[in-house]
Amino acid sequence: MGKTYDSISGRLRAFVEAQPIFFTATAPLAADGTVNLSPKGLAGSFAVLDEHTVAYLDFAGSNAETVAHLRENGRITLMWCAFDGPPNIVRIHGRGEPVFRDDPRWPDLLAHFPHIDPARHGHRAIIVVHAELIRDTCGYAVPLMTYQADRDLHARRFGREDDESLDAYFTAKEHVGTSIDGLPGLPLPLPPTPPAGQPSPAAG
Repeated sequence: MGKTYDSISGRLRAFVEAQPIFFTATAPLAADGTVNLSPKGLAGSFAVLDEHTVAYLDFAGSNAETVAHLRENGRITLMWCAFDGPPNIVRIHGRGEPVFRDDPRWPDLLAHFPHIDPARHGHRAIIVVHAELIRDTCGYAVPLMTYQADRDLHARRFGREDDESLDAYFTAKEHVGTSIDGLPGLPLPLPPTPPAGQPSPAAG
């Protein structure tokens, strides 16, 4: 039987923080729009901000569907599965927003991810999700799988980019500035990376 929780705390918080992968689901308002489902990984890229708010790093990639959907309507679901240990599935349904580099909240939010080097992964945004419904269910049909390690391919690929080359990369991609359904995606040109220890430009 599924259970509804009032907050992301205790055993529930420990479970989501321990998982090496989670999934995000978003969709546009249009009935014929494209539903998007994305895996999210890399240790240290997810954080529980408080009992009703979580955040994760949005890295450089080929598409920006999640960002586009959140900019349009804010709806998002996050899901974690237990691939080892007792079976469990946790979902957080809520409202999300992408926080970009020129947002005054950027430095404080980035501080929640001390083990991730922004220069190695081409951070595009920080996705902040405010939980509206928190539930877990049995995961009896989820297979048992063994986690080995994070891939190092993302850091190797994007660690050689600077702001200028990363902006050129995003501009050249078909579904970064605009989603598959034509919604505004990542704002381009890409805001510059704030210097370490300094507030974002919009904060001044």
